[in-house]
Amino acid sequence: TYNSWFGKFHLEMHWWHAAQFALWKRPELLERSMDWYAKAYDNAKVIAERQGFKGVRWMKMTDPSALEAPSKVGSFLVWQQRHIIYLAELIYRNNPSEEIVEKYAHLVDETALFMASFATYDELEGRYVLKGLIPAQETLKASETINPPFELSYWHYAMSVAQTWRERQGLKRKPQWDEIIDKLSPLAYNSDGLYLASEDAVDTYKDIRFTSDHMAVLGAVGILPMNKLIREDYMKNTLNWVWNNWNWGKTWGWDYPMTAMNATRMGEPDKAIDALLMDKRTNTYLVNGHNYQDSRLRIYLPGNGGLLSAVALMCAGWEGNTTKNPGFPKNGKWNVIWEDIMQMP
Repeated sequence: TYNSWFGKFHLEMHWWHAAQFALWKRPELLERSMDWYAKAYDNAKVIAERQGFKGVRWMKMTDPSALEAPSKVGSFLVWQQRHIIYLAELIYRNNPSEEIVEKYAHLVDETALFMASFATYDELEGRYVLKGLIPAQETLKASETINPPFELSYWHYAMSVAQTWRERQGLKRKPQWDEIIDKLSPLAYNSDGLYLASEDAVDTYKDIRFTSDHMAVLGAVGILPMNKLIREDYMKNTLNWVWNNWNWGKTWGWDYPMTAMNATRMGEPDKAIDALLMDKRTNTYLVNGHNYQDSRLRIYLPGNGGLLSAVALMCAGWEGNTTKNPGFPKNGKWNVIWEDIMQMP
C-alpha cells in the first residue's frame, strides 16, 4: 500500500489517515507519524518567516525531507495547519500526562502563533477574516476566497485548544488569541439560510463549481464540534441541500464519512448510515478492504481512516453528548455494541 500522491506526502490527509487510531484508543499508532512535525519544524519555520508570518506554517505537500514540493494549489492550502493541534489533543485525552504536554506543547504553540498572525483584522467590520487561501474545497480560487466555513470553524477550535494547552503548562492565555477566537467571522449564509462555500461565493448554490469536489461546509461541524460561529438550523438546512443536490459524481472517499459525522452531530442518524452506504464509485470498498476511487487511484486510505473515525463518533459520540450511539437510528433495528472507543471533542 502507499500513503503518498505520486510520491509526494500530503499533510492535509494526516487527520484522515490517523485520527482514528486515537479514537479507537490506539494512540501509539498515531504517535508513530507525529514525530514528522519535529523533523519538519525548521522548514516550516522558514516558510512562515519568508511569508511574513510568525510561528510555523505546515506545508501541504512535501518531499521525503519535508521540503515543500511545487504545486499551484498546495502552497495556498491551510486546513492542514491545525491537524497537529487536533491530533495532539486526541493523544493527550488518551493519556492526560505532563509527558504528553511536554512533548507537543511547543509545536502546538508555534502552530497557533502562525494561525494568529495569518488571520487579518477587518477594522470596518470589527472582525477577523481568513483570506489569501484555497480551502479544502479546491475548486475555489485563492485570489477571491474569503472566510471558507471549514477553515473558520477549524481556526476557532484549534486556537481554543492551543490556549488550553498553555494552561496545562501553567502559562497564561494569550489575550490576542482570545480576541481572535472571540471576533472570528461567523460562517456566511444566503437568504435561504444555507451556508456558503466562502463569503465571496454568493452563487454557491447556482454554480456547479461550488457544488462539486469536497462539501467542506459540512466539515465545519462533524469533524469539529459545534461553536459560536455556526447556527444549528442553518447547518441542518445546508446538510439537507447537500444531500439532495450535491454533484456526488465529483467527490472523494472521505466525503462520505465527513457527511456522516455532520449528520450525526445534527441529530440525523438515518443520514449518517445512508452516507456511509451511499452507492457511489468513490465510496466503493473492494474485497481487499481498499477504498477505490478510479483506475489511477485504487487505494485511497483517507476513505478507510474517515470511515473508522465516523463510526467512532456514531458510537461514542462527542464531549457533552448524552445520546447513546448518536449515529444510529432509534428504530429498533440496530443493536450496537462497542468498547474502547473514545469520544470526539
